[in-house]
Amino acid sequence: MADQQKQVQEQDINQLLKVRREKLAELQENGNDPFIITKFDVTNHSTDVKDDFEAYEGKTVTLAGRMMFKRVMGKASFCNLRDLKGDIQSYVARDIIGEDSYKAFKKMDIGDIIGITGEVFKTKTGEISIHASSVTLLSKSLYALPEKFHGLTNTDLRYRQRYVDLIMNPEVKDTFIKRSKIISTIRRYLDGQGFMEVETPMLVSNAGGAAARPFETHFNALDEDLKLRISLELYLKRLIVGGMERVYEIGRVFRNEGLDTRHNPEFTLMELYQAYTDYNGMMDLTENLYRYVAQEVLGTTQIVYNGIEMDLGKPFERITMVDAVKKYAGVDWNEIHTLEEARAIAKEKNVEFEERHKKGDILNLFFEEFVEEHLLQPTFVMDHPTEISPLTKKKPENPEYVERFEFFMNGWEMANAYSELNDPIDQRARFKAQEELLAQGDDEANTTDEDFMHALEIGMPPTGGIGFGIDRMCMLLTDAAAIRDVLLFPTMKSLPSDK
Repeated sequence: MADQQKQVQEQDINQLLKVRREKLAELQENGNDPFIITKFDVTNHSTDVKDDFEAYEGKTVTLAGRMMFKRVMGKASFCNLRDLKGDIQSYVARDIIGEDSYKAFKKMDIGDIIGITGEVFKTKTGEISIHASSVTLLSKSLYALPEKFHGLTNTDLRYRQRYVDLIMNPEVKDTFIKRSKIISTIRRYLDGQGFMEVETPMLVSNAGGAAARPFETHFNALDEDLKLRISLELYLKRLIVGGMERVYEIGRVFRNEGLDTRHNPEFTLMELYQAYTDYNGMMDLTENLYRYVAQEVLGTTQIVYNGIEMDLGKPFERITMVDAVKKYAGVDWNEIHTLEEARAIAKEKNVEFEERHKKGDILNLFFEEFVEEHLLQPTFVMDHPTEISPLTKKKPENPEYVERFEFFMNGWEMANAYSELNDPIDQRARFKAQEELLAQGDDEANTTDEDFMHALEIGMPPTGGIGFGIDRMCMLLTDAAAIRDVLLFPTMKSLPSDK
């Protein structure tokens, strides 16, 4: 039965496609090919007119967009036009636009892109509309939009055919308009703080700066294997060495990892580095930046995500990782002095670990197991173990830990920041430890970047640095359920027809 219904649907679709192509052929034969039109002068968008009706009433405007609805009623008809900003109704009368133009209008299809010129008025029912004096077919839609849609609801299809999703679901378009505003607001804030935006390589011989598996490729011209960057860090630090005291980059990075609601193998990262400050300065910058972006984009510092209220207007909580584990797991890591004690308490609390894990690694496993889910309100978790922070300056008073924080909201890591390690001797030792982990099977471990080491030996000033996940920030500020909802074209498994 289902197969029969599918077959009937396919036949109906094929017939609709045939009719639309026949309409195009007729237009072309009569010298009215819409695809030869190269320009159409638009004066306004839908919401310009609707939001300021008193200023536009009785005036002639020209709008363009996709026809989403049409109701033909003899000598007069109504249609709805959807443009970048929204929808607006148009009243199309034969006596006004002319008999030939009206016949052409009646043959237009839902999904066609049209231009309408006419006077702004309000119907008897109070709907702001355009009384059309001309209707121009600007592009013929040869494939029917999903029938009787209240939006495109098939999630997989929405992501694969984002162009249809944007047409059918106005709230999706609103999300991506808001994403653009978020990124431009970040730039405006950082530019105002004296930061300079830069660009660094995506193809690198050594993909360092984060714990992640890179994508690998081959550069034919040089006959060299290269990697796609997993981080922006090491090149930006080279610029700090070169005397650029405040730099940032917003760009794509690539990590060869799984897909889920918060992870996509290519995503947008923002990293910044500031000379002569530390991780405390980065905490202040993060707090101020988040508050500024929310206020500018949303008009409030009170945000709601998945029903959870979060207040960016209040001072963000600051807690060490050790105190957080003590608070939520009931284990005081200050009393854990040896690796054997760490393994014993992990077994007691059913925290799985690997043979290669050191004491600090196990502390981090406790944090992930017991703490993260509780960090709903804006929280800085500070002072991570040295073992998991190969690029971070140690705390002078306690070298088992480093001057690092992760910023959490909604139980998610939103940012990661350091007092950057600028001691080249210590850095080389940390890289060596990372290479030992790599040899033991940790394919996310770093390898020594000799050019970066040379830069540190030239001398890098005390520096604070931070990395922001732009996509997660957009998720929170747009109440998007999954990272794919804030990526215009998320990574998808190829269909057989795509290969």
